[in-house]
Amino acid sequence: MPRIAADHDSPCQACGACCSYSQNWPRFTIEDDAALDQIPERFVNERLSGMRCDGNRCSALSGKVGEATACLIYAVRPDVCRTCMPGDVECAMARKRHGLPVLA
Repeated sequence: MPRIAADHDSPCQACGACCSYSQNWPRFTIEDDAALDQIPERFVNERLSGMRCDGNRCSALSGKVGEATACLIYAVRPDVCRTCMPGDVECAMARKRHGLPVLA
């Protein structure tokens, strides 16, 4: 299980808003079958189209949004997760939804 950073090595480890934005957000897009096969089945939705969510929260997200979070499958996370970067448009949108300050 990954460490939940107390010192927040990355702004993402003190946030997690993008991982709890929408049950439709962590969808699979350009991954090939080999990449998808690396994601543990318990984290994949029934349609095999994206990550399984608990409400709007990705099931692979651990910790408390806005405080300390970690991705349980970080090394094999989907491409949509890899492309969301701290401070980009998607990040700002997710942070606003959670009432968190937008990164500069």
